[in-house]
Amino acid sequence: MASLKELTVNFVKLERFEGGNFLRWQRKMKFLLTTLNVAYVLTTPKPQEKEDETIVEIRERQKWENDDYICTGHILNSLCDTLFDIYQDTTSANDLWDKPEARYMQKDATSKKFLVTRFNSYKMLDGKSIMEQMHEIEHILNNFNQHKMHMDESIIVSSIIDKLSPSWKDFKKSFKHKKEDISLEQLGNYLRLEDEYRKQNTEKKANTQEKVHVVEEGQSNKTSKKRGKDKDKPQA
Repeated sequence: MASLKELTVNFVKLERFEGGNFLRWQRKMKFLLTTLNVAYVLTTPKPQEKEDETIVEIRERQKWENDDYICTGHILNSLCDTLFDIYQDTTSANDLWDKPEARYMQKDATSKKFLVTRFNSYKMLDGKSIMEQMHEIEHILNNFNQHKMHMDESIIVSSIIDKLSPSWKDFKKSFKHKKEDISLEQLGNYLRLEDEYRKQNTEKKANTQEKVHVVEEGQSNKTSKKRGKDKDKPQA
C-alpha cells in the first residue's frame, strides 16, 4: 500500500477543479479520499457528543473530527483559487462535497441520468457496514431531491431491499411478504436492529467455539497425562 507521503505527491499531480468536467474530478477525488480512509465522513454523520460518553465513543468522535478535517483540506486543495475562496469557510467535508455537486451537476446535461443509473446499479455488499451503505444510498437520494426528481417512497424502499446482499435473503423475503408499506426511516431502523442482532449472534458463536476449543484442549491434555502415567507404571 502506498505511503501517505507518496499519496500526497500523487495528489499534487491531480488537475485542480475549475468548474468543468465535474464528474471526472469528483470520481478522482473520491478515489483519493477512499484510499486515505477518510471518505466515510462524506456520508456518515458526526457522532454526537454525550454527557456519559465512554472512552470508545470519545475516540470514535475524535477520529471522525480528525478525518473530517483531513477530508476537508484535501477537497479544498483540489479546487482552483477562485473556488477555494468561495468554499474555504465551509464547516464540514460533507457540506463541501455537496455544495459543488449541487451547483455543477445541474450544469451537466446528463446529471439526472447519471443519478438514476447510480441508484439503480448500487448493490450492497457483505463485509461493509450495512448502515454506511444505507447512508450512501440516502446521499444519492438527497441528490434526487436537489434535482427535483421525485420517486414514490414505497418504490424506493422496495428497491433498497432488492439491493441487499445474498446473506440477507431471509430478511428480504420477510419484507417482500409484508402487506403494509413501510417508510424509508422505518427500513433504516429495521436494518440497524437486524445488523446489531447479527453482530451479537456472531459474537456468541465465536465465544461458544472458543469454549469448546478450551474444553477439547483440556481433555486432550488430561488424556496425554494419563497415557504418560500409564507408561511410567511398573509392568507386572
